[in-house]
Amino acid sequence: MESNTENNVKQQQPAQRIQIYPPTTTGVSPFWIAKYERDAKKYWDQFYRRHQDKFFKDRHYLDKEWDQYFSGSGRKVILEVGCGAGNAVFPLIATYPDVFVYACDFSQRAVNLAHKEFNETRVSAFVCDLTSDDLGKHISPASVDVVTMIFVLSALSPEKMPLVLQNIKKVLKPNGYVLFRDYAVGDLAQERFSTKDQQISENFYVRGDGSRAFYFSNEFLTSLFKEQGLDAEELGLCCKQVENRARELVMNRRWVQAVFRYSDSVNYSPSSEALSKSDLCCQENIKPKADAEPIKDFVVDMSEGMAVEMFGALTNDTEVIEIELGGCDIKIKVLSKEYQHTCKSTGLMLWESARLMAAILARNPSIVAGKRVLELGSGCGGICSMVAVRSASIMVATDGDRTALELLNQNIISNLRPPFLTKLVIKKLEWGNRDDIDAIKAMNNEGFEVIIGTDVTYIPDAILPLFSTARELISSNKSAEKDQAPALILCHIFRRVDEPSLLSAASRYGFRLVDKWAKGSPNNESKLNQLLVSREQFRGAYPNFSTKYHVFPIRLNSII
Repeated sequence: MESNTENNVKQQQPAQRIQIYPPTTTGVSPFWIAKYERDAKKYWDQFYRRHQDKFFKDRHYLDKEWDQYFSGSGRKVILEVGCGAGNAVFPLIATYPDVFVYACDFSQRAVNLAHKEFNETRVSAFVCDLTSDDLGKHISPASVDVVTMIFVLSALSPEKMPLVLQNIKKVLKPNGYVLFRDYAVGDLAQERFSTKDQQISENFYVRGDGSRAFYFSNEFLTSLFKEQGLDAEELGLCCKQVENRARELVMNRRWVQAVFRYSDSVNYSPSSEALSKSDLCCQENIKPKADAEPIKDFVVDMSEGMAVEMFGALTNDTEVIEIELGGCDIKIKVLSKEYQHTCKSTGLMLWESARLMAAILARNPSIVAGKRVLELGSGCGGICSMVAVRSASIMVATDGDRTALELLNQNIISNLRPPFLTKLVIKKLEWGNRDDIDAIKAMNNEGFEVIIGTDVTYIPDAILPLFSTARELISSNKSAEKDQAPALILCHIFRRVDEPSLLSAASRYGFRLVDKWAKGSPNNESKLNQLLVSREQFRGAYPNFSTKYHVFPIRLNSII
């Protein structure tokens, strides 16, 4: 009978490798596109809560670039759109004592940051969503001489950009000006986004923190403004290569800079002489002087935050989670919650089931004591492996995502000391990958007596490769006593794969259910259930641990 079962398993094994991890997509899903649009204000509030006024440098280049529009006889009225924390407003009122500035932003937190330092006789700051709120409620019609739009329009979806221009026209004087600077197509940040499946639409992307960025071409920009009666007087593509030698970074920045005029005459056309000024903006491959501090010598909106946006290696996108398990304090780095929504790898997060499984192993080391143990889908946390290695004879932690494995290695090094550090081995393993499976077999040809997996059953297409891989790597020792038989122990929340489908797949590869524990069955007499902590015990030990779902640990034995 065992021979027949083995033949059936061989016949039913998939002939081709199945993609386990989320495949590369062509962009952001419709659900998230709608969410980013709906919650845009929330994401920018979070941005300013996190960065305060430290992200952008003050824009002291305004007088160098556009002095003629701010100076002159009489009091000039300026509208700063998307004022943020006041990085453009403060240099303006310091340089031009006769200007009055209206400053608006749709982030309440940003306006609060800026307003603390404003003199109300010089500045009026208010919250306004220019895609829906009426500027006329805050500013008199046709009263503004100059509107500044500096790295603000790019934060909006291109479909809503005309609404903003229609709104500012209400308060802009005839022949008033719009001074514009924003991201251009081909900027390094856009190139980085293009490799991370963060594209919403053409030239429109979402950052890791949920804010968005559009990259303008000259053609798109001039057409957008022209349709709203705003003609380009100056237009240029600015290109600079900024080098930070201390960090060995070279940043190719590209932005578009323009001046638009609101003409009350449909026959108005900017002169060719005015348009030719755009050539002065392009400066290719400019580097800091040898004796100067990198970046600071340039009129670029460059700050530490901008470097972070373009170079992921510099960004502090991880957070530390502290966990107490079996008298040991474990501190692990995982992807920060604010970045998880754009992350394609679930292995960079710590899941509820991993916490529960680790607690079970910490309280019941006999489950793995003296045994060869393999963890499938360890992710970056590896807390189950770090607990099990204290009792196991061999402990191998695996995952199919290289980024997760890199962070897993850091977490293990920071938490374990010899002999446990040298006993825990990290290996790449994509389920169903022949090379990965053979590499693990080569280091342990006897197979593993215990295989554990937490939250590894949420992708339907991954279920068969999961059990197929476990079947190949589990020990074939049939002489062990029932309680010591080789076992696959899974802990999971039922999401897209229900229990019957899971058990059917397990049976197909020679596994049978021998134990399970779930909320509502505290009196189950099965052996493993007696070893598991109860839900009440677990929550008592971890009062700050919240849960939405029931977690189901199950034990399956190999019958082949």
